[in-house]
Amino acid sequence: MYFYAARQPILDIDKNLYAYELLFRDSIINVFPDIDGDEATTKMIEASNFNLGISEFTGNKPAFINFTLETLIKGYPETLTTDEVVVEILETVKPGKKLLSICKDLHDKGYTIALDDYIHQAVWHHFYPFINIIKIDWQDTTVDTIKEVKTAIEGYPHIKLLAEKVETYEEYNQALELGFVLFQGFFFAKPEMVKTKSLSPSQIAMAELLYETSQTELNLTSITAVFERDVTLSYKLLRYANSAIFKRRSEISTIKQALVTLGSAELKRFLGLMFAANINPEKPSELINSAMARAKFCDLMASQVKSPIDQAIAFLTGLLSLIDAIVDEDLESILTKLPLAQEIKDTLLTRKGDMAALIMLLEFIERAEWSKATEVMKTLGLEKAEVLKCYNEAIAWADEQTIANY
Repeated sequence: MYFYAARQPILDIDKNLYAYELLFRDSIINVFPDIDGDEATTKMIEASNFNLGISEFTGNKPAFINFTLETLIKGYPETLTTDEVVVEILETVKPGKKLLSICKDLHDKGYTIALDDYIHQAVWHHFYPFINIIKIDWQDTTVDTIKEVKTAIEGYPHIKLLAEKVETYEEYNQALELGFVLFQGFFFAKPEMVKTKSLSPSQIAMAELLYETSQTELNLTSITAVFERDVTLSYKLLRYANSAIFKRRSEISTIKQALVTLGSAELKRFLGLMFAANINPEKPSELINSAMARAKFCDLMASQVKSPIDQAIAFLTGLLSLIDAIVDEDLESILTKLPLAQEIKDTLLTRKGDMAALIMLLEFIERAEWSKATEVMKTLGLEKAEVLKCYNEAIAWADEQTIANY
């Protein structure tokens, strides 16, 4: 059995990762709402306890999980710890005495409770002492209604407002001004503004190295020369190459020796991660994490498509698929500044070909758009189970890299 889920980041006021919402499906074909809500929650809990632990999928961040009234009555939230789960009460659950009793009991036991897609009604006032988070659909709620909610919860300072479906930086700023402190949506994965940005010497060096390592035949002399011009980059390379994960017969004492130790494939991974992590240090680490997960996923899937793709190129293309969001600049403008192989530029700009299809597949999985993901998999000749296995592996790998670098 595989764990079929997508995770959507929830960020705090400083754009730091606060939690993930897990969107569960019992297979990549079965698209919600074709699945009964009770069944979806039940399988989510089953998977978390007996298959893949939720903490492994969320990097030890809390998981927002939807619960129906039936699954709340059965006590399913209590199969998870108070640190693992935020009990998200679906908008289809009507407020009543039974639900109020359950909320009070969960609150007393230390669970965090959120109301999903909140529709403001006076009856919810009875629940406020036990509710921690109110989620408001930004696309479907007026500013006047939001102000009404804020007035209603004035006496309950423990309640946090979460804006979901925030799609642009302007919407994020407006939500901030209205007092929201948690945010969910794709605003962080889009450029905040279009502007020209110069690269630091280290970033220019990394751009040169990305070009060198995108070539079929590596020019070790040229690559060594670039490293030798940048002390910081050289230090990080030597520290990385001296890691215990690389089996060495002797200590590394030169840049060239470090490059040989890493080998072509590992050097390309190292440079890609270094570039993404340092190109814009003000960006939330979750965005870098997403780029790393994309890179690893493309790397893992490259050899499995009908027309196999070079894994190093796949890794770098996946990594750069969010570069416009990381740099806060138009994609075409960015790519003119980076001396990348034309194959990579074409994939990212034209969105055509198998490599571009892999990127689209990732985007559909991230959004839990399983029917669209299934169509792309058919086109690429990929097995559903293997895709989900690689996706989970890529997320776990990216989480490990993020912990090591932040």
